[in-house]
Amino acid sequence: MAKKSSVKGKRVAGSARSGARTSPRASGTGLGGATSAAAAAKACRLAIDAAQVAHLDKCEDILVYDVRTLSSICDYMVIATGTSDRQMRAVADHIESAARRLGDKPFRTAGIQQASWIVLDFVDVVIHLFDPDARRYYDLELLWGDAPQVKWQSGARSAAPAAG
Repeated sequence: MAKKSSVKGKRVAGSARSGARTSPRASGTGLGGATSAAAAAKACRLAIDAAQVAHLDKCEDILVYDVRTLSSICDYMVIATGTSDRQMRAVADHIESAARRLGDKPFRTAGIQQASWIVLDFVDVVIHLFDPDARRYYDLELLWGDAPQVKWQSGARSAAPAAG
């Protein structure tokens, strides 16, 4: 059984079979908290691409937040609402495929079976796919609403993340 805990703002995951594993952000591998301009641009591009995939797959109320100044957990957060469990699973699969084309894969996924709240954790980008009831209940916009929103609609692909 996998467990997660937070240690000084760094996620640590482990399982009985594999022993303790540390996320790429905590261990200094992977995008490493988007410390370089190239890594920050890659994280921003992944968040924008995920939002665009969700839009093409008919998700609603899609938001992309730049949470770099508010969180040590991730740099960008994507929130979208799906209309059915089947659609949400397909969107998650399509986002994973788009990420693979950028050379990324999720560190962890959750909620695929229940499909009321699917989380794709790419370390520097965390994607939340909700059904309408779960989105209203968890209200992540209230928690992260102070973060700047990233423009992801047409033409946003060329937008560079702000220095910070």
